[in-house]
Amino acid sequence: MVLAGRSKAQMFEGIKVAFDKKELPALESGAMCFMMSKQSYLSDRDPHWHPHLMFFVPLMDPAAWGTGLPGSPVILGVEDAPDRMTVFWIPVAKWSDGTAAP
Repeated sequence: MVLAGRSKAQMFEGIKVAFDKKELPALESGAMCFMMSKQSYLSDRDPHWHPHLMFFVPLMDPAAWGTGLPGSPVILGVEDAPDRMTVFWIPVAKWSDGTAAP
């Protein structure tokens, strides 16, 4: 879509239509990624964050995973309605090189 010169709004609409027509599969539970490199780049303001795991699940209330509750390892959960998923962040104690995270 980018190479075709579509705007961001047109791309989001195209993806929404594809989901609605079942041309794209629904997200399966269990998708995750490791974000544990000290060389990661988040933004100019926050070059990198804590090492963490990210879990991607079908759209749900983040409270279902105990997001933000005392003692819960899940510190952040965000509903991403346009992408029809919820993303959870769980910090871990070490970077990928084995050194302790701050």
